[in-house]
Amino acid sequence: MYDESFMARAIEISAEALETPGTEPFGAVVVKDGRIVGEGINRSVLNHDPTSHGETEAIRDACRNLGTVDLRGAALYSSCEPCPLCVAAMLIAGVSELYYAADMAQAGAALGDLPEAARFPIDVDHMLSQCGLPAPARKMTSAQHRSAPAAEILHRWAAKARERG
Repeated sequence: MYDESFMARAIEISAEALETPGTEPFGAVVVKDGRIVGEGINRSVLNHDPTSHGETEAIRDACRNLGTVDLRGAALYSSCEPCPLCVAAMLIAGVSELYYAADMAQAGAALGDLPEAARFPIDVDHMLSQCGLPAPARKMTSAQHRSAPAAEILHRWAAKARERG
């Protein structure tokens, strides 16, 4: 269930980018059992990591704080509509609810005309069109190689995981 105080915190975190070099104004919090268990701000430039979005940082923080990769039952509050990378991270972690403030159109209106020196350009429409496609259908070069040895390692790892229970 939505709680305004958690959204206010996500937006407050995003405002830290106004004064913190290497960050961008995308903040997020993960909430579980009525309390914030993880926080994050976009540190992509600071960390030289294009996956260091506010949402992924909040998920990483929550998982470390809780000692688990299972965030089922958690909610994520974000200052901006999450990109497909962040949505995928939420789904992988099991985040159950998402609440966001600004949408992609508002972000595009604010950031879309920035020069490349100020912000690495992201073609959101292209990203959205490619993310749901199987690898061979994407516009980036993609080819499968050496599937048998890689699949064998997956099977061996799964067998050991089954043994561990």
